[in-house]
Amino acid sequence: MPADVTVEEITTALKDVYDPEIPVNVVDLGLIYEVNVEEGNVSVEMTLTFPGCGMGPYIGQQAEWAIAELDGVEDVHVEMVYDPPWTPDMITYEGKQLLGIE
Repeated sequence: MPADVTVEEITTALKDVYDPEIPVNVVDLGLIYEVNVEEGNVSVEMTLTFPGCGMGPYIGQQAEWAIAELDGVEDVHVEMVYDPPWTPDMITYEGKQLLGIE
C-alpha cells in the first residue's frame, strides 16, 4: 500500500492549476485556504478571485484532477469557500512577480 500523499505534494500539484483569465497558479494567487490529508483522503478549501467567477467550476475540477493523479490519493473533495473573501494581498511574492506588481 502506498504511503499517504503529503500536503507539500498536493500544493506542488496545485501549482499546475491556473485560472484561465490570470497567468498565475491557484497557489500563488492565494486561492488555496486549507489542505487536509487523512489516510489518502484529501480535502481542500479554496476560493476564487470573486464569488461569481464563471470559471469556478472549471478551476475546482482542474484542482480535483491534479490532486487525484497523485500516488496515495484515495478520494478528493474540493470545496469553494468565500470567507474570508480573497484580496490581492493574498497573492504570494512569486505571484506578484509573475503579474509584474512586485
